[in-house]
Amino acid sequence: MNKWGWMEEELGMLQEQHLYRQVKVIESAQSSHVQYRGRDMLMLASNSYLDLCAQDCIKEYAAQVLREYGTGSGGSRLTTGTTKIHMELEESLARFKGREGAVVFNTGFAANSGILPVLCRKGDVIYSDALNHASIIDGCRQSGAETVIYAHNDMADLEKKILAHPGRRGLIVSDGVFSMDGDIVDLPGLVELADTYGLLSMIDEAHATGVVGASGRGCEEYFHMEGRTDILMGTLSKALGAEGGYVCGPRVLTEYLQNKARSYIFSTSLSPVSMGAAKRALELLEEEPWRVRRLQDNVKWFCGQLQEEGIPARSETAIVPVLVGDEEAAMEISRQLQEEGYFIPAIRYPTVRKGEAILRVALMATHTREELAGAARAIGTAVRQWKRNEKN
Repeated sequence: MNKWGWMEEELGMLQEQHLYRQVKVIESAQSSHVQYRGRDMLMLASNSYLDLCAQDCIKEYAAQVLREYGTGSGGSRLTTGTTKIHMELEESLARFKGREGAVVFNTGFAANSGILPVLCRKGDVIYSDALNHASIIDGCRQSGAETVIYAHNDMADLEKKILAHPGRRGLIVSDGVFSMDGDIVDLPGLVELADTYGLLSMIDEAHATGVVGASGRGCEEYFHMEGRTDILMGTLSKALGAEGGYVCGPRVLTEYLQNKARSYIFSTSLSPVSMGAAKRALELLEEEPWRVRRLQDNVKWFCGQLQEEGIPARSETAIVPVLVGDEEAAMEISRQLQEEGYFIPAIRYPTVRKGEAILRVALMATHTREELAGAARAIGTAVRQWKRNEKN
């Protein structure tokens, strides 16, 4: 009897549907150019939007922390796993986001899956955007609360759903920048509904911090609504180029999470080295505001270049999706671009809906216009070639 036969069958089905996945091994530091399969590639898929993963000053500070504190934390945050570096980072995050306190989790996924079950329980209602990240979806499921999905960024539908559940304690949760589409939450509308109906508001700023707003402080700064959201969650692993997740809010919230969130209490904490890298990256974000401005300029310019190639493109964030649709087509176009030196993987189900595969282009502050122009031409050529082949 083959105990693993059912797995082999499912893997075979994934291959037939062009949904099988394999890891891609990067052979260099994460930056605007990487080594992949022995070749230099222009990286157009990384979440290191400000290109901080390989910055010398951050590496030097992390190395200093490594020499002083060693490689690991030695325990969970409530036992032996909290160092001075952990505390300094949380204080910096709270100040940066204009909140009383912050709590760092091991990942953004661990933050969402830890926060939501603590804030909501059986009898409560969580109103969740239809395109929210998987970590929010899992956190909603683990909470035991009733989860009500509202149409993507549709405040009229959200209010309709709220009115269908009168008098229930609850929370509205949404991505700040949606990780595949790259659009921004309607924060004014969401916060107004939360305040009107006495609900908590929670925004996941994983792809917003360091990207949107004049100084990269995220969605509140973008909409000039500083301090209006009840709970701000985010990551240290994207624009800040380090590791970890966090939540910022009033002191009562951070104390409550430290006492109740299972993913915080029962996990060995991140190493002081990771915390040090994140702390120095946050400082650099404030010291070098040109990075945010240049990233935002690159996005506008690149979208214009794609439009000249006949590809509809519009984004105010670092994420520029190119809709392909067919999974096989997306894989083939991605392969062709890779041959030409552009690292742009195809994103398929279950990350996006079936039949809505995309090329998820992610820009960095350090990409040059020459590089982006070449990428736009290559994408346009590959898409047109596939369409011609499909017709034939």
